[in-house]
Amino acid sequence: MNTEKSIFAAGCFWGVEEAFRNVAGVVSTRVGYTGGDTENPSYEDVCTGLTGHAESVLVEFDPAVVSYETLMEVFWSIHDPTTLNRQGPDVGNQYRSAIFYFDKEQERIARASKKRLEEKGAHKRPVVTDISPAGPFYDAEEYHQRYLEKRGLSHCR
Repeated sequence: MNTEKSIFAAGCFWGVEEAFRNVAGVVSTRVGYTGGDTENPSYEDVCTGLTGHAESVLVEFDPAVVSYETLMEVFWSIHDPTTLNRQGPDVGNQYRSAIFYFDKEQERIARASKKRLEEKGAHKRPVVTDISPAGPFYDAEEYHQRYLEKRGLSHCR
């Protein structure tokens, strides 16, 4: 099986991971930190907002089963992409809306998807989702992995 990877940030990574984990064609998910400057940050480091990292989910998927476009649709549907550095009660740059792409095709698809969302006028405010190249991804601590599943929950709130 040939797989591809993508990274999405849409607030607290527990719910984001659960949403992607349940998509047919997603082979694996890992929660972690990316988009910042600190090497091997801890959860406590990221929570300070000083590392520049976002709580993110690394999604490995089989493109023969699920397209990157479909993953983009999931991403837009699970959070508010118009709130800068915030999702619900969670505030800070670690909770920003972001897409981290691995190649030019993912970048093209992400930018086109964002443009379609904006043109559709589904939101009253501008979409502030950042689209950037993927950099180092640091796994979060093991207790964060599949956090909701371990507790028999389907969502955070």
